[in-house]
Amino acid sequence: MSKISRRDFLAASVTTSLFTIVPSHVLAQTAGAVPSNKLNIGCVGVGGMMGGNDVENVSEGNNIYALCDVDAEQLGKMTPRFPAAKVYRDFREMLDKEYKNLDAITVTTPDHMHASIALAAMERGLAVHCQKPLTQSVWEARLMTNAAKKYKVPTQMGNQGYSCEATRLACEMIWSGTIGDVLEVHSMSGGGFSRDITEWPPKEDIPASLEWDLWLGHTQEMPYSSKIHPINWRGFLSYGSQMVGDWGIHQFGPANWALQLGRPDSVQCLEVKGVNPVTYPSYSCMFQFPERPNAYVPAGKMPPVKVFWYEGEMAGKFQPPAGLTAEDCKDFNEIFVGTKGFIGTKGRGEAVSLLPKEKMKEFERPKKVLERVPDGHYQNWIQACKGGKPAVSNFSIAGPYSEWILLGAICWRFPNEELKWDGANLRFTNNDKANEFVKPHFRKGWELPELSA
Repeated sequence: MSKISRRDFLAASVTTSLFTIVPSHVLAQTAGAVPSNKLNIGCVGVGGMMGGNDVENVSEGNNIYALCDVDAEQLGKMTPRFPAAKVYRDFREMLDKEYKNLDAITVTTPDHMHASIALAAMERGLAVHCQKPLTQSVWEARLMTNAAKKYKVPTQMGNQGYSCEATRLACEMIWSGTIGDVLEVHSMSGGGFSRDITEWPPKEDIPASLEWDLWLGHTQEMPYSSKIHPINWRGFLSYGSQMVGDWGIHQFGPANWALQLGRPDSVQCLEVKGVNPVTYPSYSCMFQFPERPNAYVPAGKMPPVKVFWYEGEMAGKFQPPAGLTAEDCKDFNEIFVGTKGFIGTKGRGEAVSLLPKEKMKEFERPKKVLERVPDGHYQNWIQACKGGKPAVSNFSIAGPYSEWILLGAICWRFPNEELKWDGANLRFTNNDKANEFVKPHFRKGWELPELSA
């Protein structure tokens, strides 16, 4: 008798259960998971910013089968919670040895390693939950989109706002014409990592607990510094994308969904301050999107829109659009400017309001168009893994979204220049130098393949 992996058995049991555990008509309506199945999950990256949080969130009702982290200190904080879990330092070893015993993995590492880990898992037929931004580079984001389509596994990016009620309400408000045609969107974040570092930090001894070469992954060899690991790497050009990838991809969620943004025509850095060879500066930029189809609006399409991003010190340069005051905008980090009014969203898309807020007193909510996510973002992915509908931010959505967001992390190098973007071919048409930042440089042995759609 041929060997059948646990993952294949689980898939078969879910299919069978459609008829034996849950009535098919109920499943057709709810796309829910069959409650009797537990997933075996491997977690790659279990400390740092979100690692422990991700492990805890996917553990409910499932089995944390393996824990993997390049830092034994981070592993040591998590293993007492899951003493039966197998422990690994290298994700490649974990996947090679355990993929037949696993159903899914979480990826909660520095951004520069997201694509390498997620692709290795998808190639082995494993479902993937990957933290935001989906990848560090535009090219890798396209790779993830194509890989998910090729390998047909359940996927989800960790932008929790996509599962929020307010994000869905913001979409429905815009689609119902509440503020007319949206012509501009403004979003800002004044935070940042490693803002005070303008040259590579002095070399330090590598902690005995840390596999620094594994942490570097596909990037070039560089000396270790505690100013990089375990938290502040996001501010470094080689490993993160600073605030546009940290909070921008949260904040722009309602805009990306409601406006069906797709691929921009161009991106332009409007102002930049603090340029250096090591970390990201403060900057503001503008993305220009063409007219786009949108099946949710009566016209079937939406007009061109300008999307503005303000990061670091430049967040203070945001000026409220005519018709609003700074007081009107102070509680919101995304402002929609329409021909008939304004909408603000907050946090990851967890709150929404007409602006000024007094307008909400007489506001009648539009008809619900989008399904709600009652159990939260992580369970949305878990249900997809157990045979439910695709997760709300699966890679077919998260990949294209990450592509345009990450253009912001490129444009500041070319201030005041409108960079024309050919999204279909992943290239700028008027600046060859800018094209050098679309795809990362891979250290020998860490290369990733080209995958067509």
